[in-house]
Amino acid sequence: MLNLSVILEDSARKYADKDAFIFGDVHMTYAQINGAANQVANGLRAKGIMPGDKVALSCFNLPYFPIIYFGILKAGATVVPLSVLLKKDEIAYHLKDSDSKAYFCFIGTPDLPMGQMGHQGFQEAELCEHFFLIMPQPTDPPAIEGAVTLGMLMAGQSPANNTEATGAEDTAVIIYTSGTTGRPKGAELTHSNLLLNANLCRDLLGFKTDDRLIIVLPLFHIFAMTCLMNTGIYQGCTSVLLPRFDAEAVLGLMQKHEVTIFAGVPTMYWGLLNYENTKFDLKEISSNLRTCISGGASLPVQVLEDFEAKYEVPILEGYGMSEGSPVVTFNHLNQVRKPGSIGTEVWGVEVKIVDEDDNEVPIGEKGELLYRGHNVMKGYYKRPEANEVTLRGGWMHSGDVAIKDEDGYYYIVDRTKDMIIRGGLNVYPREVEEVMMQHEAVSLVAVIGIPDDKMGEEIKAFVVLKEGAAATEEELISWTKDRIAAYKYPRVTEIIDALPMSATGKILKKELRKL
Repeated sequence: MLNLSVILEDSARKYADKDAFIFGDVHMTYAQINGAANQVANGLRAKGIMPGDKVALSCFNLPYFPIIYFGILKAGATVVPLSVLLKKDEIAYHLKDSDSKAYFCFIGTPDLPMGQMGHQGFQEAELCEHFFLIMPQPTDPPAIEGAVTLGMLMAGQSPANNTEATGAEDTAVIIYTSGTTGRPKGAELTHSNLLLNANLCRDLLGFKTDDRLIIVLPLFHIFAMTCLMNTGIYQGCTSVLLPRFDAEAVLGLMQKHEVTIFAGVPTMYWGLLNYENTKFDLKEISSNLRTCISGGASLPVQVLEDFEAKYEVPILEGYGMSEGSPVVTFNHLNQVRKPGSIGTEVWGVEVKIVDEDDNEVPIGEKGELLYRGHNVMKGYYKRPEANEVTLRGGWMHSGDVAIKDEDGYYYIVDRTKDMIIRGGLNVYPREVEEVMMQHEAVSLVAVIGIPDDKMGEEIKAFVVLKEGAAATEEELISWTKDRIAAYKYPRVTEIIDALPMSATGKILKKELRKL
């Protein structure tokens, strides 16, 4: 038997009175989080939730997230985390597709009425029997008429431990992919997948019991869920929660709580790099901050170098995906770190770069990154045809174009789906973006392909300028043309105020294609 909730139960025994999570003025100990999770589990059992049932969860980075997450696991059920930005129809789709029997949803805020949209989506999912509204305070009455609140579910339930005996290969979490092509698919991750990934993250990052993490990456995303929440709980760390990224708020919490580990996506590093207010003591923040981790998308080398110069702390870049629980490769602490690289394989995982026929390509040549190991998902839920393609030959086909250097380090070139074919020649957007980021006026760049009658596809760059900087679109085209092969430079450039981003801070190229 193996149930991922063992990591919380073990830390609750070892560090009962230690802060597990801090949110604003609220401090919750390991014993409190574990006891509350037991109440959720017992409440779900009382409602008829059985081992193997699916239970969905929409919640900001609040202590309620780990309480409900581990409560679902303790009941032997499967957690289905949903993005907090989903609208009614998207919620209904996820509830139906995952066969969820119950749904926990936070009430939200006036500008993001999650509870209202969640309840509407729930009403369209016939097989979803229970809706639990998460209110700001457990004793708050339901803001939606007739709804059962989390507080009502937990009321009168025992905080004593009674965890279901699940198997190591039972599905613990179904996490939905972002759906860049087609509708989102649910990756089934087992208790073993997630426990082993938390274990290797602890070793990779050198987590210590006295570490203090800041979790601003959304907990519904696999990066924060595994690398921060689960790994932090496993090691007995204290995690400071922040629901949305704001550079000033992040720096304020780093200084206040003497944060030692920060993990973010590239746009967060860009935000911290460009924050100019002097109200914080960067020297003090840097002296506490031991490690920064980047993932979710490729970090531009220019941003990495500038951030490290400003904050005097190394950024360790790795590579992962929902289907890999998530970590696949990493720049290890005890090995040479190569900026721009996603490092080498992590423990227990094999990686190779292949051509279209799944044959390995020579060192330095581009191909698709494949991997296999304990981290690979069981498969996409109810998608046998997709599994045959994605998991063929026993290897997870990532859809990412990469190269491997002579030292065994991997570099992501681009997504195969984002590759531009201009006049029969392949152009990888990231290569163009890296060049344009070196222009002194450029702050952020996203490159896409646009339809073109003559070339099939043409290259277009969306550019955000640095505050106070000036450059014309023609100047940027000319500057880039001088520094990259003639078929690769953008023929069209558009200067915009901001790039569209997902809830996890990824640049949404599919939205740029609509502009």
